[in-house]
Amino acid sequence: MPTFTDPTADAGEAHGALRGLAHASRTFENPSDTYPVIGDLLAGVRSLRQVLDQLATVHLNHQHQVTDEARNYACGAVEALAAADELHQAASLIDQAHDRLNAAMTHSSRIVWQPDDRRVERWIGVVFLQGEDADHMLELIDAQGVEAGIENLRQWDYGDETTDAAMVNGDVHDAAPVYPGDRQAEAGDYVMTYNALAGHLALYRRHMIPAEDAIDPPIETHPPTRRDVAGRRSTIRDGGWFEPAAITAVKQARGLSL
Repeated sequence: MPTFTDPTADAGEAHGALRGLAHASRTFENPSDTYPVIGDLLAGVRSLRQVLDQLATVHLNHQHQVTDEARNYACGAVEALAAADELHQAASLIDQAHDRLNAAMTHSSRIVWQPDDRRVERWIGVVFLQGEDADHMLELIDAQGVEAGIENLRQWDYGDETTDAAMVNGDVHDAAPVYPGDRQAEAGDYVMTYNALAGHLALYRRHMIPAEDAIDPPIETHPPTRRDVAGRRSTIRDGGWFEPAAITAVKQARGLSL
């Protein structure tokens, strides 16, 4: 127990407490306990800073009443000043440690260590285009940029209906697929992959699922090929093909519309 009056005894208590903490903190049964430990250490660092300043003050106040081992007063004063200076330097370093520890505590306070609804990221296929329809969209991307391409491809996303269709078709991925020669662009929850030479493009949407529903992905024995891409199905509404207005405009500009 601290005495609050005997510096020597309390220093011994602090040493023993830190040794005990070093041993106890090798494992944490509950990771959330790290937060209060950081808080107590932060308070301890503030006190340590004060102690270092007070030790330096003692050396400065008594510099003219001390000697060295040869009973030389001048040398004793030099050693006292040097000790005070080193203690002040140590206190300055403690300030840096305090700031880092304070930042660590702020970050730790935002952690939910054992969330009941932990979720993982997956990517679902929204639409895959190839052939003439892909050509029109690739032309749009070339003229207006990838943001315009993603914005127009989003018109094929029907929310839960698209998600359900992707689940049924197995068009769910740990990461948005990128095939040889593909380029990729991202905006918000969407990733678009496109390949002007191969003549295809696809849009994927981020989809969060409960962690317990995630399974390990199969091991790829060979890189995906264009034939693999061609075998995929577009995710569209039942009842026919839906063509975004941007593609229609491109067709009309080229004299391809009826």
